[in-house]
Amino acid sequence: MDDATMLEELRPTAERLVDRHLDMAKEWFPHDLVEWRPRPEAGCAEPLPNGVASALFVNVLTEDNLPYYFASIEDLFGRDGAWGYWSRRWTAEEGRHSIVLRDYLIMSGHVDPVGLERARMAQVTGGVSPQVESIADAFVYLALQELATRIAHHNTGKALPDPEGYVVMKRVAADENLHHLFYRDLVSAALEIDPSGMMEAIKRQVLSFEMPGTGIPDFTQHAKAIASAGIYDLGVHHDSILRPVVLGHWDVAGRQGLTPSAEAARNRLLQYITRLGRASARANRPRVAAKTAAPA
Repeated sequence: MDDATMLEELRPTAERLVDRHLDMAKEWFPHDLVEWRPRPEAGCAEPLPNGVASALFVNVLTEDNLPYYFASIEDLFGRDGAWGYWSRRWTAEEGRHSIVLRDYLIMSGHVDPVGLERARMAQVTGGVSPQVESIADAFVYLALQELATRIAHHNTGKALPDPEGYVVMKRVAADENLHHLFYRDLVSAALEIDPSGMMEAIKRQVLSFEMPGTGIPDFTQHAKAIASAGIYDLGVHHDSILRPVVLGHWDVAGRQGLTPSAEAARNRLLQYITRLGRASARANRPRVAAKTAAPA
């Protein structure tokens, strides 16, 4: 199914999901979540574990890259009707995330503001953003990415030493969850009208999925630190995204009437998820054993 037909077929679904989002979204203000006070002098804030500091750094810079995400989505969805309204509304909400995260980071003193600003300039000037080949791929990628971002924000908040940080990250994560629900249910609707095309898109996006942030300076090192801290790693990705959404909500194993190419894509997808589950279980064994041995 071509992109224009897909968008037209899903237009009523998009209108319904936009209305649902507006009903569920709660108005909130960044200044209500961050207490304005003299910023701690360098080194006065409680030191953060490397993985938590990296998560904060990557989270805010990812939100700062919003202009390129918006440009990509608007190019795919267009400016008209529910599609255009959604991309603009989503942009307004994501921009608020950048505001509140930056306010919190500056007030908490958890990161060096000079280093953060230099990284922001490099990130936004570089203009790196995920690229997809079709509307189907965009729906799948965005459903996975929004959920991954929600999980990363929430886990970062739980790892922070101050209650204010937890409140900020929890609030942002709540928005990201609503964004995930929008795209998750678009994929569900698209599976009904083009199951074969969507199955191939799901396979492509699951096998190639990466968290946004590849344009962030030293992103690979930050990603490793985030995984080591358990904020977002292989096990989280498998257990909290692939299993409940791809296998559960989208029920890729139970889809009927697929073309031979889509059947092959499904088999490849299921094999990949199985192998990833085994790999994450092996990776977590030393951590579980260490936790078990610690009390003794």
